[in-house]
This record gives sequence, structure tokens and C-alpha cells, in this order.
Amino acid sequence: MRRFDRRAVLGFSLAGVALALGGCKRTTTAGTPLTPMSPISSYASINPAGTYGPVADRFPIQAFDTSSINPAYTRREVPFSTTEPAGTIIVDPREHFLYYVLPGGRAMRYGVGVGKEGFGWSGTATINSKQEWPDWYPPKEMIERRPDIKPQLSQLQSGVGVAGGLSNPLGARAMYLWQNGKDTLYRIHGTLEPQTIGTNVSSGCIRMINQDAIDLYNRVTVGTRVVVLGARTGV
Repeated sequence: MRRFDRRAVLGFSLAGVALALGGCKRTTTAGTPLTPMSPISSYASINPAGTYGPVADRFPIQAFDTSSINPAYTRREVPFSTTEPAGTIIVDPREHFLYYVLPGGRAMRYGVGVGKEGFGWSGTATINSKQEWPDWYPPKEMIERRPDIKPQLSQLQSGVGVAGGLSNPLGARAMYLWQNGKDTLYRIHGTLEPQTIGTNVSSGCIRMINQDAIDLYNRVTVGTRVVVLGARTGV
């Protein structure tokens, strides 16, 4: 059992933060998923039927076929030892897990996709706001770098972007991470590409299966502390 201590957390790094604003955009580059640690047949005994079934939401969410990812990355409650209080989010990018700390030495564990090489980060932040089916506003630098995304953009209330919906890279929910009163430009959010969970794929954002993003969204409140561990964190 891993023990997470806040003293082991590395300092927050915002290197390449301008690129991170576009980090929630889907990408075709992904790392290698973890080698399966348990047979797919064990999934049903851990995850109740319907966990990743269709969701009737503002926009209908299709069922997710979990056979496309390692079963270790499906949502489950696990034993968890930490000095952080219940209600804290702890992200372990190296293992591709997000933990929502529960009372009594337990946590709800979710598989996540994290930053690819050159886009990883660590430190502490706070959930400053939460949005259902959020709009996505890529920075001008990204639009210039990726002219292929221009056809997807339109004039929205807060600028040029992609309206919330089934074609939005932020998915069904987004939780916005701030530090010291400033937007870090990183988010915890749903994804259009759930099969990339368990890989290093984003430009810094923490992506989740939409059903998991909704589950976490319903648990957290504005002000929730988020701890992202560094790659060299020990066991």
C-alpha cells in the first residue's frame, strides 16, 4: 500500500503553461497503457453493473466499453493511507490514478489520462469552479499552431471556442484548478477519448471517463484541495 505524504509533493510548476490552456484538446499521441494486472472477468465483481452504462444527461452519454482499457483503471473504492484529510483529491500521474480521499483509510480511485512528455506538472491547487458541459476556449497560440481546429470554432459568449456538448474535448464535466488566486490553466475533466485513460496523453489536464468525471464532480465542492504528486515520489 502506497502512503502519500504532503511533504513528498514537489513544487508546483507552470512551465509551458500557455500551451496547457490548449491541453484539454484531444490528441492522437498517447503513451503505452499499463500491462493488464487482472483478467477482464474480474471487472464485474468490482464494478457494479451500470457504472459505465449510458447516462441521460443534458447530452446523452453513451455506455463505455471498459474492455478497451486496463480493468485496473475502472472506478472502485480502495484502502488508502494518507495524511491528507477526507475530501482531498490526490493525483498520481506515474500510476495514472486519481484518488478522492474518504474517511476511515479509504479512497475512491479512478483511472486518468495525464500530461505527455514535457507537459507534466506537480504541486497543489484548489478547485475554483465546476461546470457541466463547459465551453472550451483554445488560446490564440494553439489556434495558430493547429489551424485544423478552426472549423470547430465559433463565436461564444466569452470568446472563440467550442460550445459544450458531445464534440467538446472537456467532456461532460470540468473542475478548474487554481493556485494563489490564479488560474493554473489545468482542469480535471471528461474526455472524448476514454480509451486513452491510463496513458500520458494530454498537455497537462487530467482527463477522466465521462461517467467518472460526473461521479467525482458530484462528490467535490468548490475549494477542494488537489495534490498532484511528482514523478519521483517514493513508495
